[in-house]
Amino acid sequence: MRGWRRLLAASGLLGLLASAPALAHKPSDSYLTLTLPEAGNRAIFDGQWDIALRDLDFAIGLDRNGDGDITWGELRARHADIAAYALARLTIQGDGQACRLTAGEQLVDRHTDGAYTVLPLRVQCAHSPAALELRYRLFADIDPQHRGLLALRSPGGTRTAVLGPQAPVSHFELAQHGAWGQFIDYAREGVWHIWIGFDHILFLLSLLLPAVLVWRKPQWLPVAAFTPALIDVLKIVTAFTLAHSITLSLATLGVISLPSRGVESAIAASVVLAALNNVWPLFQGRRWMVAFGFGLIHGFGFASVLADLGLPQGALLLALVGFNLGVEAGQLAIVAVFLPLAYALRGTWLYRRLILLGGSCLIAALAALWFAERAFNLDLRPF
Repeated sequence: MRGWRRLLAASGLLGLLASAPALAHKPSDSYLTLTLPEAGNRAIFDGQWDIALRDLDFAIGLDRNGDGDITWGELRARHADIAAYALARLTIQGDGQACRLTAGEQLVDRHTDGAYTVLPLRVQCAHSPAALELRYRLFADIDPQHRGLLALRSPGGTRTAVLGPQAPVSHFELAQHGAWGQFIDYAREGVWHIWIGFDHILFLLSLLLPAVLVWRKPQWLPVAAFTPALIDVLKIVTAFTLAHSITLSLATLGVISLPSRGVESAIAASVVLAALNNVWPLFQGRRWMVAFGFGLIHGFGFASVLADLGLPQGALLLALVGFNLGVEAGQLAIVAVFLPLAYALRGTWLYRRLILLGGSCLIAALAALWFAERAFNLDLRPF
């Protein structure tokens, strides 16, 4: 029975390690904004949908001559195809009845990660709705990590959501949405972001894998008791939390701003270094310092998502605190699953060789691929 329990625990840890890095490539985002009027007829309202040209090129092909550059002429020739492709993958219902979506003349805008087509939307419902339901399927068939960052602005307040293959349906009540409701919304998005933020999960797991072991050159040995492992984990998580909270706040409030590509590349590099430290230990006993140092960079990554969601100016502090607490709750849930399994397996060859060393090498290799994609704007996805 003990052998079976260890096998099940190992399977759980290997699944946790394998599920995240398999999808660890350059983030793909779109930005959807819907704005309901303050007064009058709300059955008809407008929106805007920004979709990355690189993603559209991958999906339907925009670069006709294959020279690596998408010209305005090439883009304009495919405007109808872009609108048809996008609108077929977004459904909006008002009080359970389908609303009609039409697209206006497209423009081009630049975000920090490249050029986007700007698709103006007109939404026409049967009557002024009290609730909206969105079904979002953009790129769901080709990119399971794609996210649609929604900002829904109505007289009841601003709502936000991260849409995508993991959360294709969202429901919104349009009644007055107070500060507490916005706090809950942003806390939920913080939890969701850490759970689908594979870069952050990989970094955290790379630091946690040796927590149930101690380095006695030339090998890893199991810790004698659970308490030292728990203290090590608490130091790492606390340092990471403190660091990314600092830069998340500074970036969100506009005190510091860094380019998105540089931040995302540095996050990928942090995963590589944290994983390789498990193979060639350099920072044993000081992994909390690594967590703090790189946590400052990860905070800028959290801030970019929070900014893209759109912060309500009337509840800026509550939204910031809610998102940060959501991120911490998501981290603690990961630790609660990981630590008991790792402790149960710490004395086995399976954990020390296959999970720690093999898993760390796998993470480092995949994160290095991820770094190449982000730093050099490549698309190396195998699908």
